[in-house]
Amino acid sequence: MVKRLTPLLNRVLVEKIVPPAKTHAGILLPETSNKLNSGKVLVVGPGLRDKSGNHVPVAVKEGDTVLLPEYEGTTVKLSEKEF
Repeated sequence: MVKRLTPLLNRVLVEKIVPPAKTHAGILLPETSNKLNSGKVLVVGPGLRDKSGNHVPVAVKEGDTVLLPEYEGTTVKLSEKEF
């Protein structure tokens, strides 16, 4: 379903990683410890062209884990999932 959505230029589609609510040992983690916004890159656009017409590729590739700014980007909802 996600491969149907292709970003343009240097845009990427990122799925936010939801941190676990408890550890493997069963210890419940408070919500304040899960402040780090990170996500997995699902689809990458083709990149940009510079002033002389040379292709400038995107710095990330599919499968990379990236840090997300708190108030940046556009939320897209596909099949009950937010990207």
